[in-house]
This record gives sequence, structure tokens and C-alpha cells, in this order.
Amino acid sequence: MTHSDDEIWVVYDGECPFCSRYVLLYQLRERGQRVHLIDARSEHPIVRDIRARNLDLNEGMVVFRRGQHYYGADAMHLLATLAGETTVFNRLNRLVFSRPRLARVLYPALVRGRKLLLRLLGRKLIDDEIKVPEQRIRGDPSDEHVKHNGRFR
Repeated sequence: MTHSDDEIWVVYDGECPFCSRYVLLYQLRERGQRVHLIDARSEHPIVRDIRARNLDLNEGMVVFRRGQHYYGADAMHLLATLAGETTVFNRLNRLVFSRPRLARVLYPALVRGRKLLLRLLGRKLIDDEIKVPEQRIRGDPSDEHVKHNGRFR
């Protein structure tokens, strides 16, 4: 897949009202970014690539930018640092999630809240059966470009 410096791919759970509202409220376009919103429940090539990397989309969103995957709290942190400050939502989001440590502390609570909300609404988590089976070879060079918990692995 080709990528340019001004393109961002955000993979989120389209069934989750919190997730959907978050990506709709988020304004990156004001800073010249081309944002592609991808439902994690789809069979989009980026979603298949994420699954092949064994990143659990029930545990975190993924942002793909400049050839790198940012997962969970790192994805939220990246989005917070890229957004402008023209909306109240963006200012609050930037205030909280532009701090990597705070993002890492708060993100698990957001994931638990998402799971609870889905359960209350009678919606399923992203299907386990659509995940790629454990066939990864250790030391796969494609893993070098995944940022998780503040570091590349």
C-alpha cells in the first residue's frame, strides 16, 4: 500500500457508539491531513494487515501513518498531537492524550468502557473468527513498524 505524508488511516470499531462519535468529532482535516476512516469489522486490506500483525482490534484502535502502525494509546497520542485546536473537543483531547504517559494510563479504561457499552447494547466484540490464526514467524521484519506502549516492537 502506498502512503503519503498527509494521509492518515484510522481503524476503529464502527459498531461502537463511542468510537464512531470520537472519529466523527475529531478534526484532522483542518491541518491538511487526508483522513481515511476504516471500520475494524470490514475486510479492508489495512484491517487484514493489522490482523496479520496480531494486533487485537478489541483492545485498541490503530492509526496508520507514514508507513507505521500506531496501536491503542499510541494511536490516541498520535491523533492528539496531529489535531488542531479549533474545536473544544480537539482542545480537550489534545490536553489529555498529547501526554504519552497519561494516554497509556487512561486508554485501558476507555477499552473497558467500550466493551461494557457493547455488552449493554447487545453488540458483539469484533469477531475472533475473522482474526488471522497464529502463523506468524518470530522476528518478522514487518513488526518493526508497530508502535505499542510507547516503543516500536
